Amino acid sequence: MADVLELYAEPYDPRYPVVCFDESPSQLLSETRQPILAKPGQPVRYDDEYRREGTCNLLMFFEPWRGWRHVKVTAQRPAKDDAQCLKDLVDSYDPKATLISIVQDTLNPHTPAALSEVFEPAEARRLISKLACR
Repeated sequence: MADVLELYAEPYDPRYPVVCFDESPSQLLSETRQPILAKPGQPVRYDDEYRREGTCNLLMFFEPWRGWRHVKVTAQRPAKDDAQCLKDLVDSYDPKATLISIVQDTLNPHTPAALSEVFEPAEARRLISKLACR
């Protein structure tokens, strides 16, 4: 925890961005009844009954010092989706960065080694060399 706090205390440098990476499962729900429309002085009222329409996974990047965020919605939670998101971060969202510090607060974070399972060895090494996971 102390190393993350020290990282947050460092001044912003676009060559060494700090990016928070998190994932969140989410239920997809739909209403079973139409809401009761609002009347003057009363809010719209919703029934608590719903229909479950499945699940999805939200992969979220947030770079606090730059005020930038990105969310990708996936159907499942495989490591290949995380690996593709990290590649997008390196190649598309922070292409001029020398080293990107990734802060994850998940219990079982996917590691950069997962990149080796998804990409060819040379590509995985290139991506791993640009990422520092905390």
